[in-house]
Formats: sequence, structure tokens, C-alpha cells
Amino acid sequence: MGTEDKAKNLGENLKGKAKEATGKVTDDERLEAEGERDQASADLKQRGERLKDAGEDVKDAFKR
Repeated sequence: MGTEDKAKNLGENLKGKAKEATGKVTDDERLEAEGERDQASADLKQRGERLKDAGEDVKDAFKR
């Protein structure tokens, strides 16, 4: 996974956590849910990048 992608996904995750926390404090269920969705989206992107990395590792192993 590229460093830029990691940073972008981490930023999205942190933004989601902040929204979720703000939603809890202000009793805004919509904002809280939006934060949870942002976190889930970032997690899925991270998993996809890890799968791509694993595929590259397998591909590289067969080149040897």
C-alpha cells in the first residue's frame, strides 16, 4: 500500500471518529452515523489495498 493511500485512509478514519464523537456529544444521531460510515469506508479501502499488496507479493514470489 502506498504511503499516500495509507495517510488518506487514516485521515478519513480520523475524520469519521471525530464526527462520531461530535455526534455523541451533541446527541446528533445523523452525524454519529455519518462518522461510523466514514470509518467503515476507510476500513474497506485499507483492506482493499492490503489485498492488492498481497497479490503483488504472490506475483513477485512466482517471478523468482
